[in-house]
Amino acid sequence: MSRIGKKPVAIPSGVTANISEGMLSVKGPKGTLSLKLADDISYDVQADGISVPPATAPKRARAFWGMQRTLVQNLVTGVTEGFTKKLLITGVGYRANAQGRKLKLQLGYSHDVDIDVPEGLEVKTPDNTTVEISGADKQKVGQLAAEIRRWRKPEPYKGKGIKYDGEYIFRKEGKKK
Repeated sequence: MSRIGKKPVAIPSGVTANISEGMLSVKGPKGTLSLKLADDISYDVQADGISVPPATAPKRARAFWGMQRTLVQNLVTGVTEGFTKKLLITGVGYRANAQGRKLKLQLGYSHDVDIDVPEGLEVKTPDNTTVEISGADKQKVGQLAAEIRRWRKPEPYKGKGIKYDGEYIFRKEGKKK
């Protein structure tokens, strides 16, 4: 039995959810998000919450149960509060600058790296070594953060690179004489 799956997802005030044509759509103050429904799970939208019990008993239904409930929870959280990832840039001459729908990164290459910000996401640079990505869709926020980080992963000797806020970089000792 899934402990997570047993709990219904609470729907706060100002948020509406409905099921149509195999899609669950949730609408709130930060926009509308939708999720394709799994066949082995039944979805029940009520006034107080959304319950996600397995429709059948096979192992596949029980395996999807908790994950589907978490995906529904992410939809509700996204349209009410949204999600944010913070990246920290470390290194001499490394900096970031948000310009409209583009993010310009200077990461020690012979050229600047320009990254297009997808629709529905917002990128801020409070200072030139911090990048904040926010949006309603948790998957899109995490994907953009991973694509930015991919340009310069933190290295273990000097700690230079792009890391998530709160991430610990295991430092190694350099060469000895």
